Amino acid sequence: MDVMPKWADVVLVPLISLIIAALLSALLILAIGESPVAALKLMIEGTLLRSSGWGYMLYYTTNFIFTGLAVSVAFHAALFNIGGEGQAMMGGLGVALVCLFIPWPHWSFAIIGASLGAAVFGMIWAGLPAYLQAKRGSHIVITTIMFNFIAAGVLNFFLVGALKPKGSMDPATANFPASTHLPTFEDMASLMGFEKMFRAAPANVSFFLALVACVLVWFLIWRTPLGYEIRAMGKSEPAARYAGIGSVKIIMVAMMISGALSGMMAINTTQGESERLILNFTEGAGFIGIAVALMGRSHPLGVLLAALLFGFLYQGGAELALWTKIPRELIVVIQALVILFTGALSLMVRGPLERLFLSLRQRG
Repeated sequence: MDVMPKWADVVLVPLISLIIAALLSALLILAIGESPVAALKLMIEGTLLRSSGWGYMLYYTTNFIFTGLAVSVAFHAALFNIGGEGQAMMGGLGVALVCLFIPWPHWSFAIIGASLGAAVFGMIWAGLPAYLQAKRGSHIVITTIMFNFIAAGVLNFFLVGALKPKGSMDPATANFPASTHLPTFEDMASLMGFEKMFRAAPANVSFFLALVACVLVWFLIWRTPLGYEIRAMGKSEPAARYAGIGSVKIIMVAMMISGALSGMMAINTTQGESERLILNFTEGAGFIGIAVALMGRSHPLGVLLAALLFGFLYQGGAELALWTKIPRELIVVIQALVILFTGALSLMVRGPLERLFLSLRQRG
């Protein structure tokens, strides 16, 4: 029987970890002569009190939802997929090929085709290391790291070669046709008569696609026989095999679903924001997804909330870099502290809490 209630593990552990990270961040800001209170106020004003700030925050959140869900699905099968960056890069290639070479009549058709292209390319890129672990015993952590670098090389090959327009010096594809343009939050606000809302913000309809992905992942993991098999494999591989659940099948399926979700991040960045395929479009979102999954306890609702937090940190960090003397490097350190305490060091918080609840239970 668990010593600590489920609600405490889901709510208290991430909350206390976040508070510790915030206090250390405040000390760092004080050390360089800035006010932590003023910094927090600026982050809130620039992110939550302006519609453009909301637009940027939700743009980052969309990326983190997809990559957080990807890591979560693999976690449930006791697989550590840290290849989200590479899978997203391949997803971007799939989006570009679908948008450039298929004449779509309307964006509603284009987003379906781009979703399939991104999912298939990400799925294939995750399936290769999954096969190596399932059939050859290669560790999934090592192979997914290696495949990140291979994906970067493949993307670079296409962007300086076959997909680069003639005469262009920019390592990027041509702009996608206008029919593939995804409505932004600004476009949707204008249709409702709010022309000044979300001005110039990149958030677009792929955010709603990410919300649908949360629901589908929840249904898959907790309401289907396949999800039960994935969770059983994650709890105990020997017991799952004894029950007739094939480890090769689950490793392959879980990793391919994970890769498909990572690949779909490219819909937001490539089709939605850039409207062309460019280098470095992932911006580290594949790695942030690990922290999002850890903080969200691999549950879609938790992933959504954690993604919103990291979206706030990304947009708030940009506001600090623009309007204060806090260097960009320190903002990266603050984000790293949040990742460190909500992810890697969560056991440091969980241990004392477990002892506290055990003591309360014994007294009761």
